[in-house]
Amino acid sequence: MISAPRPPSVRSIGTDYGDPITAVLRPPVGETENERQLRLQREAEAKRISDAIDEELRAEEKRYRKRKEDVRLLLLGQAESGKSTLQKQFQLMYNPTSLEEERLSWRPVVYYNIARPVRRIFEVVDAYGEFEDDDDAMQVDTNDDSMDLDMKRDSTISGSQGSSTAEKRLATLRYRLGPLLAAEASLAERLSGGQPTPTKGNLFVRSGWQARSLLGKARLRERGNLTGPRASMESGTPRRSEDSTIAIEKDKLIEDVAKILHACSDDIKELWEHPVVQRLREKRRLRLEEWAEFFLDNISRVSESGFVPTTDDILHARIQTMGVAEHIFDVSLHGRTVTWHLYDVGGARGQRHTWAPYFDDASAIIFMAPVSAFDQYLEEDPRTNRIDDSLQLFTQICSNKLLKNAHLVLFLNKTDVLRAKLARGVQVKKYITSYGERPNEFDSVVGYFRAHFTQVHKRNNENMRVLYTHLTNVVDKTATQRIITDIRDSIFRVYLKDAALV
Repeated sequence: MISAPRPPSVRSIGTDYGDPITAVLRPPVGETENERQLRLQREAEAKRISDAIDEELRAEEKRYRKRKEDVRLLLLGQAESGKSTLQKQFQLMYNPTSLEEERLSWRPVVYYNIARPVRRIFEVVDAYGEFEDDDDAMQVDTNDDSMDLDMKRDSTISGSQGSSTAEKRLATLRYRLGPLLAAEASLAERLSGGQPTPTKGNLFVRSGWQARSLLGKARLRERGNLTGPRASMESGTPRRSEDSTIAIEKDKLIEDVAKILHACSDDIKELWEHPVVQRLREKRRLRLEEWAEFFLDNISRVSESGFVPTTDDILHARIQTMGVAEHIFDVSLHGRTVTWHLYDVGGARGQRHTWAPYFDDASAIIFMAPVSAFDQYLEEDPRTNRIDDSLQLFTQICSNKLLKNAHLVLFLNKTDVLRAKLARGVQVKKYITSYGERPNEFDSVVGYFRAHFTQVHKRNNENMRVLYTHLTNVVDKTATQRIITDIRDSIFRVYLKDAALV
């Protein structure tokens, strides 16, 4: 009888058939001391790499959780709708130190915002300048039958002389303002970094333009004279904003332009108030943006020696951005601090494709619609009314599946500009034929536009999302910051609900 083989004991299993990893790590038979040291080094390096991978995975998981907790706010709307101005209001409210840091960088923008409109005025004068009725004598109706021939002749001569005088004076002003017009190109090159712009006549800048408008901090540190807002941030010692006049080493280009502006401020003021220019404005031949009128109206102040832009100047300063700029703020409410990522996007048609990557995790959207733009057309497409373009763009935002859960806020912006246009007698029905015979008054016009945007939202609101609408003038600091506070509260309520904290 053949007996069955005895099963191995527990001891023999641990010895002969043990853990394969232990078997691999078991020192080889006959290992020398030198070989042992090399093996231990390899094992230590392998453990270091493994621990580093584990740490990176933990950090990535932490970043992912943090990203899900952060609020991501998109500012959307067509070009010149007020997105960048609203971003400055957020910056002023939640990160004012950063605005102090870049205060001087707005000097060349302000100077460009003066030089460019001055050139535009001369271009319109060349195209439409009608000198024949420039002064009071020219207002006499020489077709009046009650006038005798001598009176008509004298009136015609007087009008001719007035026309000649006006033309000569404008020619003199053009000559005297020549250095400022010549400086426009240098300012544009400085701000754009020498990069070509996609549309003629407009200056576009990319992220980091503030750094190009000031000398590098490293150069100043090398010279041992780093002072002003940046230095105070690093040292922890606050400094008064007035000290920013010595914050950066003198910049030759900006100082030269400042001297030119100071020398010709009276000429700019005379040009702006010239009867021919005023008449072209009244006839709507000369249309300047509101920021241009702001700086021309304040030319005496902004041309002073040692000028440093005020917060109001920064809010009015106009510069078009390309791409998407991210601004990060820590926003607190009821003892809880949440990081907000605010994305300011370029609004020109050719730049809207850059918005899509930011849609999938957007927490909230503020859509800017300039209601004052009813008499304006897209620069990219002169056949498209800007109000129509805003409605089309709002339709795309409301119907986008990636944005269906995002908190939606509508700003009917530039109400101050709308009031001014209506007060001057600009007729909405002339540009928006569907407006019909409704009263050409602020409440009626705003109600009409609000109804159209509300209809767009209702037609594209499958998930019954609430639309929060505000009438805004985002250069108004007090009113805008009150609205921002309301938006913060409503976004926080949604945030806390989604986080299952309420």
